[in-house]
Amino acid sequence: MKINMAHLRERAASGGWIDFAIFDARSNSGSDSDNNTLLNQLTVKARLAGLNVDQSALAYNQNGRIKFYGSKNLVDYLSHGGVPRWTHTIDV
Repeated sequence: MKINMAHLRERAASGGWIDFAIFDARSNSGSDSDNNTLLNQLTVKARLAGLNVDQSALAYNQNGRIKFYGSKNLVDYLSHGGVPRWTHTIDV
């Protein structure tokens, strides 16, 4: 199964750069525990594919609204800016 993802680099508030990945996915159950497991698996896959990932998050549609799950700072950033364009796909 292919999962859409966005891999981006932004300037960090403290200076320097931060690389992050957003995955178009949600666990089957939608529970925090299962979402956390899925996010960790996808983050590891992205890193094994050669991508730098400092923070990551899931982005999914729930009841007609986009929801985010993942690193708190990244989720806060995405909640103000929305889902970026997908830049890659990853096989799961």
